[in-house]
Amino acid sequence: MNPIFTELLNKIPDYKTFLTLEELDASSRALAEKYPDVVSIFEMGRTKDDYPLLCLKIGNGSKNALMFGCPHPNEPIGTMMLEYFTENLAKNKALRDELDYTWYVVKAWDADGLKLNEKWLKGPYSIYNYSRNFFRPAGHRQVDWTFPVDYKGLHFHDTIPEAEAMMALIDEVKPTFIYSLHNAGFGGVYWYMSGQLPELYDDMYAAANRVQVPLNLGEPEAPYCVPFAPAIYQSLGIEQEYDYIEKFSPEGTDVGAHFKVGNNSESYARTRHGSFTLLTELPYFYDKRIMDKSDGTMTRREAVLKSLDTNQESNRYILDTMAISRQYFAPLNPFKLALDAFTESRSDEATRNMVNTDPEFAKTATVAEEFDNLLMSRFYKSLSYGMLIRANEYELEAMEKAGEVNPEKKAALEKARDIAIVHHKELTDLLEQEIDYEVVPIRKLVSIQLECGLLVGQYLHDHPVDLK
Repeated sequence: MNPIFTELLNKIPDYKTFLTLEELDASSRALAEKYPDVVSIFEMGRTKDDYPLLCLKIGNGSKNALMFGCPHPNEPIGTMMLEYFTENLAKNKALRDELDYTWYVVKAWDADGLKLNEKWLKGPYSIYNYSRNFFRPAGHRQVDWTFPVDYKGLHFHDTIPEAEAMMALIDEVKPTFIYSLHNAGFGGVYWYMSGQLPELYDDMYAAANRVQVPLNLGEPEAPYCVPFAPAIYQSLGIEQEYDYIEKFSPEGTDVGAHFKVGNNSESYARTRHGSFTLLTELPYFYDKRIMDKSDGTMTRREAVLKSLDTNQESNRYILDTMAISRQYFAPLNPFKLALDAFTESRSDEATRNMVNTDPEFAKTATVAEEFDNLLMSRFYKSLSYGMLIRANEYELEAMEKAGEVNPEKKAALEKARDIAIVHHKELTDLLEQEIDYEVVPIRKLVSIQLECGLLVGQYLHDHPVDLK
């Protein structure tokens, strides 16, 4: 490895907590003040809540690179990588010269959503605390899934302000390399790439192995993922999901009606400017079973169908509980909007059809696939259980702030909240018992994300890839 990169990776601090939005913005402004000849800062747009979106510009290389954290607001690992990387870019001319990019950096793209995750950012890092204080917006309010698209029967043009701002930035700088800093909640390391770079796969695996974080070798994130190599997939756009639902739905289905979301930054930048996007997905928690390729106890089909059945049952519980107090939810209650979206399960029927017809699912599931379907899927459902509590708390807090006196409304909200609290605790207690998980140190996660970004960024600088 390049000695400059080795030194950079070896000096990553042992971060104990994540930074809040206010802390990230203060740090960015301070960096621009400290290194005015190298770093500038500008407001690229405003959020839905009219909060300023800050972008750093660092260096003056021959090509442009764009990096953004919090494309989903519950994914702050990238903010810490950017916190470290931007400081080192600013102070280290040798690093800037070696990479030869002009860097555009947005530490927290979904700024509004990050604020709604602040109660877990400082820990403790447990399944209970993370899921209890979790927030992720509905798809049609996500910054990276509201890019305009016209594809077959899907037409989406309800672009939100954060996506409009990023579109304008992409069109202005036409980046060669984009690093979209997502992360998962549970599992192992996996990647998405705009195109195949087989020369780098072993080095990417080594970045995870070096800090002893396992690969995610269970089920792919979506059944229509296209693998380039183990744990490395082709980037996902809305087109793949559309084609998948179309293929496995009954003839005559209005596929476009299933969608309330648009496309993402990867598809937008690739089709307009030939930009190459990398995602390095990382877990907060992992269980060693996620990379166990030995035989499990059932077929893969049985495991997937059990997961779908459990998800369907959980969705019924969420909707039934929401019905108790739904009439009192404000139209833009962010937790209500998210829960309505996440209980739709628009591709479940197509997935059932696929697993019942594809012979690959008749094979014995690996331990990793079984663990993914039976336990990891329930971990992700615990996040919705937490948001169900918060949907009711949101309205109760609004009542208290406004001094509103409405005993019937308050009783309904408290009843739904209390039911949700009990069910959330029951599920997280079960998960704490059944999952032998470890909390991954932030330093290791930053190391993997940074090393992979350096590898791909440098490769793309020296080996142009035609994606148009």
